[in-house]
Amino acid sequence: HVLNGVTFDVRHGEIMVILGTSGCGKSTLLKNIIRLYKPGMGSIRLLGHEMTELEEEEIEPILRNVGVMYQHGALLNSITVGENVALPLEMHTGLSPALRREVAELKLRQVELVNVYDKYPRELSGGMQKRAAVARAIVLDPDILFCDEPSAGLDPVTAKGLDAMLRTLNETLGMTMVVVTHELESIKRIAHRITYLHKGQVLFTGPFEEAFNSDIPQIQEFFLKT
Repeated sequence: HVLNGVTFDVRHGEIMVILGTSGCGKSTLLKNIIRLYKPGMGSIRLLGHEMTELEEEEIEPILRNVGVMYQHGALLNSITVGENVALPLEMHTGLSPALRREVAELKLRQVELVNVYDKYPRELSGGMQKRAAVARAIVLDPDILFCDEPSAGLDPVTAKGLDAMLRTLNETLGMTMVVVTHELESIKRIAHRITYLHKGQVLFTGPFEEAFNSDIPQIQEFFLKT
C-alpha cells in the first residue's frame, strides 16, 4: 500500500502542509484527493462532496472550485504566460477575450508579476514561472488551492518570496491551502498545521511547533537532517 489508513482534515482558511521523506506518499495523497487517482477504499470528502462515490462527469464541476499548482509549474510553452493564466477562463466561462485578459492580468498582479502577459514561459525565471502557475491556479477564485512542492528547486531568497506570496493570498483572500513540501524553512514560514507521512501512514497531525518538539523519532530525524 502506498497509502494505508491515512486520516486528516483541513480546516477552512488554513494552510495545511503535508510533509515527509521522499517516497512517503505525499504527492500520491494529493492526487487521490483531487481524483487524479481513484483510491481502492476509504472516504475522501472535498468541499462537502464524497469524491469516491462520484462519476467523472460529476467530479468536474467540483474541481472548478479547486486550484492546483503543479511541482514544475506545468505551463504550456506554446502560448504566452497570460494565455496560460487565462486558459481556465476560456475553458470554463463565457467571458470575452478582453475580459479574460483583464482577469488574468489581475491574477498576475496578485502574485506580484507585472508586464509578463505577452511573454512566453521560457522567458521567465524559475520563481516567476511558479508564480504564474499560482496565478493560473487561482484564476477561477477556487475555494481551496493545492500546491505540490512549490519551492522545490528555487534558491533560498526566491523560495522565501514565494512563501510570503502564498501567505499573503491566504490572509487577504481567506484561501484554504494544502501544500506538499519537504522544505523545512518553507514549512516554518507558511504552515498553520502539518500532517507528517511515514511509509504511507500519518504519524502526526497538528501545529508545526508541536511536531518540532515531539518525541516521535522519524519526525525528529526529518527535522535534524533537513
